[in-house]
Amino acid sequence: MKRELLTLSLGVGALLLAATHAFGQTNRNCGQRALVIERLADRYGESRQSIGLGTNNQVVEVFASLETGTWTITVTNPAGMTCLVASGQSFETLSEAAPVAGESAL
Repeated sequence: MKRELLTLSLGVGALLLAATHAFGQTNRNCGQRALVIERLADRYGESRQSIGLGTNNQVVEVFASLETGTWTITVTNPAGMTCLVASGQSFETLSEAAPVAGESAL
């Protein structure tokens, strides 16, 4: 379980680095937020599943379709420019309690 948590932590760290890097480039995977969200809904049936605040006041969001399992992670800067950071398949909603400190996570 500790190995899985470490892998997850490294993955999230890499995602945040990629999100920060995405705004340093001119990328065709970026656009105005309203247009990006509309296309995710129309083309893939995805709706927002989670949201968080990243570095430099960037909003990180996960969009997914509970019917098809597709998912997309976006990052939006304060000016409203949204970039696609990652996408994939087999999205699942989980509700797991955090491990209690000092107890085995198994």
